[in-house]
Amino acid sequence: MSTQEQSAPRRPEGAGPWSDPMGRIGARAGQTLLIAAVAVGIIWVLLRVSVVVLAALVALILASAVAPLVRWLVGKGWSHLLATLTAFLGIVVVVGGVVTGVVLAVINEWDSLVSSATEGWQRLQDWVTSGPLPVDATVIDDAMQQVTDFATSGNFASGLASSTLTGISAATSFLTGLVLMVVVLFFLLKDGWKFTNFSLRWFQGGTRAKLAESIDRSSEVLGGYVRGTATVALVDAVLIGIALAVLGVPLALPLAVIIFIGAFIPIVGATATGIMAALVALVTNGLTTALIVTAVVILVNQIEGNLLQPVVMGRTLSLHAMIVLLALTIGTIVGGIFGAILAVPYTAVAWTLIQVWTDRYQAGEDPVLGPDPLDAKDRAAAKATTAQRLRYWRISRQRPSSQDLGAAQKVESESQDASGVAETSSPTDTAGSTEAPRSTES
Repeated sequence: MSTQEQSAPRRPEGAGPWSDPMGRIGARAGQTLLIAAVAVGIIWVLLRVSVVVLAALVALILASAVAPLVRWLVGKGWSHLLATLTAFLGIVVVVGGVVTGVVLAVINEWDSLVSSATEGWQRLQDWVTSGPLPVDATVIDDAMQQVTDFATSGNFASGLASSTLTGISAATSFLTGLVLMVVVLFFLLKDGWKFTNFSLRWFQGGTRAKLAESIDRSSEVLGGYVRGTATVALVDAVLIGIALAVLGVPLALPLAVIIFIGAFIPIVGATATGIMAALVALVTNGLTTALIVTAVVILVNQIEGNLLQPVVMGRTLSLHAMIVLLALTIGTIVGGIFGAILAVPYTAVAWTLIQVWTDRYQAGEDPVLGPDPLDAKDRAAAKATTAQRLRYWRISRQRPSSQDLGAAQKVESESQDASGVAETSSPTDTAGSTEAPRSTES
């Protein structure tokens, strides 16, 4: 044996090329790429059926918000179907009334809005040309002429036609999703407990208990978010809408509805809709009114952030502001306006599920790391009632009682039971069973 062969390190017996550090890193990288490919495939499929996904998500969040009302009515002696119909029709009446009011307000004030906008544009143009930094009127006229030429060109006409077809397709998809959402919402309110019961029966022991806790915590997060946000949004819309009506700003009701909807987008929604109201006031009523509207919007936002949100929302979300911004951005990119509305509550649901299913997080004070960044009141375990904890404990201790659903399996099990009984019975036992018992009397 040469000296070079003696000095070369020996590889342990049975060690393969993937046992060294680089091999383990490569294996993990391959697993990560495979998981990423599966995730991308799932996302691609969901995007292909985005209408169905959005309808189901919206119906689920609305059902979570209205379900306590249905349970309250059932507790008062109502039938489950009647309670469901009452809550469902209540939602339809409220939404239909708001939409009808907005449409009628736009129709009634459209002529006034057009004339006010024309006058406001003229005043704005005069202010620009005679302000502290005057702009030549010919520059504005040339810009307006270029816009007019582009609007009357063939390219714009063809693009407008294409946009019209796209808009018709989007409107069809929206109506389809709306109808589907209404149907799913009705069945979730009516048979939601059946879906939960059906899902839990596929699991046993601790897995079933964790799944039951996940359903309860998710429903509480979604329902609490919708109810709390709707309360805060209603206060914002009422206060700003009253200010717009008092100041004589056209379309005060539609603007108030837009502010109400925008409040469901955290952080940026109320600000963006407030800026829109201020711009309408600027164009229609002038700079002074726009400044007053801006001041009212800022005041209402301060009341919302410092008073309404902590009192009404409480610790429903338990998310850091940075996580909210990231979820909002990703949701907007993926799903547009609906993604922006649904991203934050479902991110809170995901964080809740992580807390329920993981046991790796080391809560409490740490001698080296210091205090726990996660407040004890924000943990999922802290939001379970005593009755719920008892229910989870009973579920985890429940003995399995599964039965075959298929007829073939049932026949096979019955035949096995019958053969087992036949094997354990003997002829002497059978004969002995026919004998009369002997008398013990003397």
